[in-house]
Amino acid sequence: MPNVQKVTSAGLIHALRTEARAAPPSGIVEAFHYGHNREGIIPLWVGEGDLPTPNFIHEAATRSFAAGETFYTNQRGLPELREEIAAYLARVYAPQLPVNGLYSPDRFSVTIGGMHALQIALRLVAGAGDEAIVITPAWPNFRGALVVTGSEVVEVPLHFSGAGAGGGWQLELDRVLHAITPRTRAIIINSPSNPTGWTASREELASILEIARRRGLWIIADEIYGRFFYAGERAPSFRDLIDADDRVMFVQTFSKNWAMTGWRLGWLEAPAPLGPIIENLVQYSTSGVPVPLQRAGIAALQHGQDFVASQVARAKDNRDLLAEALAKTRRAHFAIPAGAFYLFCAFDTTLDTRTLAFRLVDEARVGIAPGTAFGTGGERFIRMCFARRREDMTEAARLLSEWLTGDVSAKHDVTNLAPSPAAAPR
Repeated sequence: MPNVQKVTSAGLIHALRTEARAAPPSGIVEAFHYGHNREGIIPLWVGEGDLPTPNFIHEAATRSFAAGETFYTNQRGLPELREEIAAYLARVYAPQLPVNGLYSPDRFSVTIGGMHALQIALRLVAGAGDEAIVITPAWPNFRGALVVTGSEVVEVPLHFSGAGAGGGWQLELDRVLHAITPRTRAIIINSPSNPTGWTASREELASILEIARRRGLWIIADEIYGRFFYAGERAPSFRDLIDADDRVMFVQTFSKNWAMTGWRLGWLEAPAPLGPIIENLVQYSTSGVPVPLQRAGIAALQHGQDFVASQVARAKDNRDLLAEALAKTRRAHFAIPAGAFYLFCAFDTTLDTRTLAFRLVDEARVGIAPGTAFGTGGERFIRMCFARRREDMTEAARLLSEWLTGDVSAKHDVTNLAPSPAAAPR
């Protein structure tokens, strides 16, 4: 018999491709694992609300299952759903305008959630040796999705100038221009932003679009929180400015607007000529989205306006409650978020925010996401999701205020603090 050496775990891992091994762990997941099984924890760490999916949505899926719609389906999605997506966007973004090429069903492909849409978009435009600009602080999955394609992430941080008039998070366009190199392929921009709540103005979007047009770059726009905007019906959008053939792709999901995080249903919007290529990428990744889920998506788009409006109103009330309570402590520093449903906040403490996340679980019974998970510019901050019931937010505001004003950080030695084994990132 040939002499076969035993392969170690390290050897197995070393045999993988560099891109897979380089995929970064999630700091959000680490914080979640540390505290998710603690009794009495108020969980503000994950980017989802606490409401279940409305009955009218899951009943549409139930009817589809009962009708036997359990077979393979259109790779890009049911024509009925793609038509409904186009009609929904036209209602929200162009109610006073004639429907044009931006609202053709040919621009839309149904995906397994927004993450799948993002992965397909990046496969279309970026790979080994390429660079992509990410406006940070940002959802960590942007970095992760780029790393596994072999692309290099170039972070362009927003500037935080403090709270109050003229303060907040600001995009400095010169930083974007200086970050562009001959290897740059795309700019990824999330507005309204997870985690900061920063929302680009129409003028800022126009400037970014002009830069991309002039340099031949793609824009990957994450406007998932576009309806969670607190100064109008919806946030400014690239679709207010683009032509149908501009190099702009939108990643979208049903998760936030319609409380469907666990359904894993989303869509990718791209210029219509890309449709056949996107269809191939769907075929070679998921082979399509289950029909009952798509029927649920149709119901959400057709009948979900009141639910969206109620969620936005609820989030705004919670935002104001949390911000007012923390501002009174004079030990919390943040900008009031214009959109999304997160408060991104710096506390007066010498603790790094990863350690702070563990401490708040142990001492305040509140779960938060550390700012170190969100890239350059986020290191001093923590993220709190306020898309929860009023009672939870009232209690969280009280506990965090007491922690801040009680000088808890001075009472404990944190030098040996480390997460339990259960906190290891997945």
